[in-house]
Amino acid sequence: MTNGPKPRVAVSRRLPAAVEARMATLFDVQFNASDDQLSPDDLIAACEDKDVLVSSITDRLDGALIARLPKSVRLIAQFGNGFDNIDIEAAYAAGLMVTNTPSVLTEDTADMAVMLMLALPRRLLEGADVLLRDGQWPGWSPNWMLGRRLRGKALGIVGMGRIGTAVATRARALGLNIHYFSRARRAPALEERLGARYWESLDAMIGEIDIVSLHTPYTRDTFHILGAGRIAALKHDAFVLNVSRSELVDEEALVAAIERGHLSGAALDVFEGPGINPRLLALARQQKIILTPHMASATLEARLEMGETVIVNVRAFFDSGQPPHRVLPEGRRGR
Repeated sequence: MTNGPKPRVAVSRRLPAAVEARMATLFDVQFNASDDQLSPDDLIAACEDKDVLVSSITDRLDGALIARLPKSVRLIAQFGNGFDNIDIEAAYAAGLMVTNTPSVLTEDTADMAVMLMLALPRRLLEGADVLLRDGQWPGWSPNWMLGRRLRGKALGIVGMGRIGTAVATRARALGLNIHYFSRARRAPALEERLGARYWESLDAMIGEIDIVSLHTPYTRDTFHILGAGRIAALKHDAFVLNVSRSELVDEEALVAAIERGHLSGAALDVFEGPGINPRLLALARQQKIILTPHMASATLEARLEMGETVIVNVRAFFDSGQPPHRVLPEGRRGR
């Protein structure tokens, strides 16, 4: 970073101590000591006389809030891969640059998807809960806690990007048959290594798989990509996994399908908000689904790498105006 005044940075949530310490040496930074989610007014106040807002997914940066940001703010450096909380079009129109932290979450998110893929059909949490809740085990019997074998099942991956490929690699080692739908077909060498079958049509694939795992970004085109029609087309005993974006699944249709016994279950790390659907919670208490609190990327290593990526974006912005992880409006991506 060139010599001169340090960039003035506001950070909306507490970050790992090592990340905050490094930021403090590089920037003129103001942290949120309480780690409470800032209200819109508090967020605006924190940004007064700042050049950069380091935001998190809990900050709702809609068009109205972006219009209120102090004129000094030039960069929104998102601490996170997702940026659904930011009105990217409004930011672009206002001359604000937006960055995120992609790539660093791949391995941890893939691990989480596969953990849920194992836990769900084998009824792992349900079995553990019996012992924790009742404090006793009635003893083994031939029909006790029967789950489903994973090996040989057909896994349908929706979105074969970095995370989807990492999931497929792990799943292949577990003996699953890999199917995938993606905007672009992957290289033949990758398909051969994974034994993966590409489907040009998600509708054609959906009825042939035992487990569907979602790993596509949320865009206008992928909103409810697993909607009521496709949920109904899934096999009677299929499982649904979503550690990606809540908007990819029609939650009401998924709940209804599980309630009526059409699906064997689901594992969700993200939820259509605000709050969690009481019907989802009821199904979880009945051990029909697994819910985890948006923790797919929650490892110390991932958070440290996210922090370093934020720092790289901020420094590059002030050095050259070209941060490596800029986010553009949908119509301008890929240009």
